[in-house]
Amino acid sequence: MEAQVQNAVEIAWDPRSDPNLKSQAFNFLNEFRLSSSAWIVCLSLFTQEPRKPDVVRHVALEVVNNSIKTQQLDAEGLVSAKIGLMKHVSQVYAGGPTDSLPDPSNVQNKLAQTLVFLFAQLYESRWESFFEDLWQPAARELQSGTPSSATDFYLRTLVTVHDEIADQLIQTTRENTRLNAELKDLVRTRDAARIGTSWREILACWQQLNPSTVTLCLNSMSRWVSWSDISLVANETALSYVMQIAEQQTVQESGSGLSRARYAAIDVFTEVVGKKMSPDDKVELLGFLHADEIVGRLSSVPALNNARGTPDYDTDMAEAVAKLVNNCVFDLVNALSNESSSTRSRESAAGLLHRFMPYLLRFLSDEYDEVCSTIIPALSDQLALFRKISKAEGHLPHPYSEMILPILKALVAKMRYDDTASWSEEDDETDEAEFQELRKRLRVCQQSIAAVDEASYMDTLVGIVESILNDFKENPNGYDWRDVDLALVEMHLLGELAVKNSGLYQKRLPSSAGSQRLINLMTLMIDSNVASCQHPAIQLQVMEIWTRYHSFFEQQTQHLTGVLESFVQFLHSDHLKVRLRAWLLFLRFVQKLRTQLGHVSETIIRAIADLLYIKAEVSSKDDDDSMSSSQKDQVEDPKFQSQLNLFEAVGQLASVPSVPVENQVLLVRTVLEPMKDDIQRNLADATNANEWAMLQIHHLIEAIGVMARGFSDWVPGRSSMPVADQVSEEFQKAASAILNALGTLRGSFTIRSAARFAFTRLIGVLGFKILEQLPQWLEGFLAESSTRDEMGLFLRLLDQIVFGFKTQLYDTMDALLTPLLQRVFASFSEPASGTDDAMELNELRREYLSFLLVLLNNDLDGVLVSSTNQGMFETIISTIEHFARDLTHPNEARHAISVLERMCSVWGGPDIYKPGPNNDLVSSTSADSPPPAPTLQGFDQFMLTRFSPLTWAIMTKPDLNAAKDTGTGAKILMDIAELQGTLLAKTGREYLVWLRDSELTGLGLGQEAIEWYLGGLCTKSGDARVFKGFLVTFLQQIRGG
Repeated sequence: MEAQVQNAVEIAWDPRSDPNLKSQAFNFLNEFRLSSSAWIVCLSLFTQEPRKPDVVRHVALEVVNNSIKTQQLDAEGLVSAKIGLMKHVSQVYAGGPTDSLPDPSNVQNKLAQTLVFLFAQLYESRWESFFEDLWQPAARELQSGTPSSATDFYLRTLVTVHDEIADQLIQTTRENTRLNAELKDLVRTRDAARIGTSWREILACWQQLNPSTVTLCLNSMSRWVSWSDISLVANETALSYVMQIAEQQTVQESGSGLSRARYAAIDVFTEVVGKKMSPDDKVELLGFLHADEIVGRLSSVPALNNARGTPDYDTDMAEAVAKLVNNCVFDLVNALSNESSSTRSRESAAGLLHRFMPYLLRFLSDEYDEVCSTIIPALSDQLALFRKISKAEGHLPHPYSEMILPILKALVAKMRYDDTASWSEEDDETDEAEFQELRKRLRVCQQSIAAVDEASYMDTLVGIVESILNDFKENPNGYDWRDVDLALVEMHLLGELAVKNSGLYQKRLPSSAGSQRLINLMTLMIDSNVASCQHPAIQLQVMEIWTRYHSFFEQQTQHLTGVLESFVQFLHSDHLKVRLRAWLLFLRFVQKLRTQLGHVSETIIRAIADLLYIKAEVSSKDDDDSMSSSQKDQVEDPKFQSQLNLFEAVGQLASVPSVPVENQVLLVRTVLEPMKDDIQRNLADATNANEWAMLQIHHLIEAIGVMARGFSDWVPGRSSMPVADQVSEEFQKAASAILNALGTLRGSFTIRSAARFAFTRLIGVLGFKILEQLPQWLEGFLAESSTRDEMGLFLRLLDQIVFGFKTQLYDTMDALLTPLLQRVFASFSEPASGTDDAMELNELRREYLSFLLVLLNNDLDGVLVSSTNQGMFETIISTIEHFARDLTHPNEARHAISVLERMCSVWGGPDIYKPGPNNDLVSSTSADSPPPAPTLQGFDQFMLTRFSPLTWAIMTKPDLNAAKDTGTGAKILMDIAELQGTLLAKTGREYLVWLRDSELTGLGLGQEAIEWYLGGLCTKSGDARVFKGFLVTFLQQIRGG
């Protein structure tokens, strides 16, 4: 069997093996490891001499591990496995009779794991000497002056013990947690002290050890300190050795063995400091450790001090020390903010915090962002404490107040781009993203300082910004773009503070002192002509500030001309990122200041006319493959999507009220005419399936729509149409060009999408004139190839039009309804071919029902029963009934019932009966009940013969119970209760007679049940909720339960 297992492992792990043979090998091994004797075979494979291949031995140990973990070994088996493995340890690691070399690292790790699994099972009563058995060979090595493999393996096992029974990051069962806790208690009682001694003995000769062994020793200490007695590590002897390793004076290459040992030594201090204990105890521990002195000594080693700013600077060590500082400051802040801390501890913590400030600032200011980021969590907590104290006492007392300004200056300095940093180069995109993320965290810290001491914050930042801008003003050719960028970033932050309550101005005056200072900075920024900087980062910041604080220009209009000239230059920038961002920000700027731009709007439009030329860019095939058809319309040409902002801005500028109408017409015509001609020019190629021509027409159509939106956002229902007739005529010509393209290319999804996009925006400039073209739009939108999703979108669009135009739409809708519904019904009859298609079908059902409701609610119900559409009425009712009965789609069923109820309300005439507890129509005479008076002739009988049976067909469905149990059935019953209540209110006694003499009798109900229901209908249906409760009880009774 051993030979078979070895052969199977070698085949399975040989990359050259035949795949079929490899699969057979894995199957054999999976079956083998489940057998009760697998561990015996594998234990023998592992311990045999001469040794088997390492991969075989590694897999063999894994099988033994699995057997131990799954408790396949009884007590004798565990002891047998222990004896076999320790025999191997004594031979290989304890100077046994053989001269075997140590196992490779991966096998040592697996062996240590196997021994620890046995330790977990046997340590309590059958292997109390576990640690001593492993330590003795290592001790003999140390005594001989040649510490080697035994020491290394002992430390490796200590690390594995922690990972198995004490690692908090590994989730385990509650029972395992209990067992692990008991094991830790036993270890602390029996062996912890001896283990602490072993660490000290090993570290005593650390300079003679292999650096990897030193690192293992330190790693085991840093792990164990979290759950063992802290004195095992935090004692003068052990810490002196740890400090010697940590503060090595030689500059080591990062990643070398000695460097890793140094990092591990610093981690020991960090873990000691991080050990959980009360705030008072933690302050006492930090004092005992002289933690500030430790950090000071570590900060002064050449690798961090002399090498700073050179390639030899040890960033990993800096990050490790920064983590130590972060933990210390965090604990000090916790002690100061914790109400349970004693006065003595608070005083000690305050003193320590003050002594830690130089180190916090040192690592906060580190040139490497990962080092700075390490210190920010503690700094955030410290600033939160300062904010709490300041709020409670009205000010920040000494000595905390002295810390604010140095922290703020360090934060501002760190907000600056590094001198070696480039900007917007592809190779540095990740670094740029990480720096911007760091800036966000630094900004939060700055905001915390502003909340503590707003005056000092404002004075400091204003001073920094003014100094940089004045320097630039005096020497515009000798500036460093990083400094200017910093000034503009800080202006953003100042603005957040200056306008946080009431904006920049109130009644044409600065709203606050902070607002006045920001206004002064805005003026200085414009006067210094920072916009002339050629660096893209500066240009982007300048535009952001102009747009963000646009209200400045509402009052300081004298600066508008110069700013607009710079904006136009940015719109033409050679730098793609600047140009595309400028197109968006220019639109926002124009939107906010539109009324102030009338005197220059024509000039601006002419200045950017060259940017209004559209040239589609067809995406690659790879891009097409990664997008769904519904996405392509939006993302196929990102540059064009940005260019649309310019067209909307042009619409905004051309529609400024102060621009004469004749000039508006000329401006609109100047932009639209070339686009209309371009559409016509490309139609022939697009008809021949030219992909570029199709995309070009798509872009042109969308651009027309966006320009229309910029010109007017009027929607039907508002008091007046703001667009002059002459201007509207120009857009109507453009709409005709779109319709021509839509009619020619109606089979193209891309063109239909663009036309639908433009249609919704043209309403604002065409108003009621668009109704004249509505049949053509409908014909184009609903092509044979139109998807259900497109039809649903069009129905939703019609909802908006109906809501806005109401009865003015009657004639148009009367003509459109039948062809529209014929297309919808045809789509209903087509089977869904997949999940997405089924979802689109359900959505179309909802939009169809919503469309009917909109017609009924906006005085257009007449089109449903007009002579033009009368032939469709029966189909309409049948589809509604079908959806109402389909409880597999409960939301659509409820929607359908609501449509029927609304029909009854609209066409059923006035209410002739009001249900109530004292108004029992069952016992009254016929003379007490007036006859129905429907507004639609014969609709009273239609309601009784179609709608009433439908309610009972739904209520008696077996699957309604399942729906009711989930809550949906109760909602459906509520809708039915409302419908039946409306039927009674509209038809009165006729409804009762129909129910008693025909419908309920046909359902097989007895007379007593019929009278019970009729009584409930008459007395309770006035309140749908109450009547629904009655229906639940009634249905339960007639069903026998």
